[in-house]
Amino acid sequence: MQKLTDRIGMGLLMLVGCWNFQAVAQQTGNPIIQDKYTADPAALVHRDKVYLYAGHDEAPAGKEHYVMNEWLVYSSSDLKTWTEHPVPLKAKDFSWAKGDAWASQVVERDGKFYWYATVEHGSIKGKAIGVAVADNPLGPFKDARGSALITNDMTTSRTSISWDDIDPTVFIDDDGQAYLYWGNTQCYYIKLKKNMIEQDGPIHMVDLPNFTEAPWLHKRKGWYYLSYAYQFPEKIAYAMSRSATGPWEYKGILNEVAGNSNTNHQAIIDFKGKSYFIYHNGSIPTAGGSYRRSVCIEELHYNADGTMKRIQMTTEGLSSGESKK
Repeated sequence: MQKLTDRIGMGLLMLVGCWNFQAVAQQTGNPIIQDKYTADPAALVHRDKVYLYAGHDEAPAGKEHYVMNEWLVYSSSDLKTWTEHPVPLKAKDFSWAKGDAWASQVVERDGKFYWYATVEHGSIKGKAIGVAVADNPLGPFKDARGSALITNDMTTSRTSISWDDIDPTVFIDDDGQAYLYWGNTQCYYIKLKKNMIEQDGPIHMVDLPNFTEAPWLHKRKGWYYLSYAYQFPEKIAYAMSRSATGPWEYKGILNEVAGNSNTNHQAIIDFKGKSYFIYHNGSIPTAGGSYRRSVCIEELHYNADGTMKRIQMTTEGLSSGESKK
């Protein structure tokens, strides 16, 4: 009996150890994570830390399509040393979904953390957007609704494709109003109720030049910025407005095609007095590419008129120790 008790105790310790597992990596340039393939970055600044949420590209070498079952989370206090935390969410944590952990974003409101994620719906054809919630940025996250927030049959008036409901970005304005933007080939947005899990009003469409996917909405000094993946293979372009709902004025290309990845997906944050552009490419030499991508970071600079300076993708990233202007 004692041996059995000891074995049970050891098993519990191993489970606790797995949950508390943390791997620490020191950045030496781009990509910032090199032991796993990471894609579709989103970042949250919370209490002097950056939390990086990324999809996990799991396609083996030679397999040229997306294999993504879970999301990963990392944290950093300096954007150079990254701590990996246990997997916080998987596609099948949404009971109504059948897979595909595509692009996502986490935002905080009133002490709760809401994770908006793209998955393949289990019974309604096409991609869908779900919402998970947790009490801290590392989870565990649980489905906040028990159903999808956005499904493919809600957006058939402008496109008949089954993957236009992807890549959610959520922004909470200074007046407390939250907005969800998303889309592929067509950009959409809705207002969210204060509970962050219900739609408040109709779906609106936004017309942007050569919009492909990956909208990201942020605000700085009275300007709203809507950046997005442009054409295919994808560059990142952006538009500006004085309102979170437009009208949007197209401002041009923000960064160029990553020649080793067909897709391009960005997050833009301010952290400790500087601005950063987080993106992915396919640059890990072993087998990196369009289906085995990797997250990178560059410093972002603004012009006097509020427009953003073009991003140059580098191998050095932030490790040079000098701001690139």
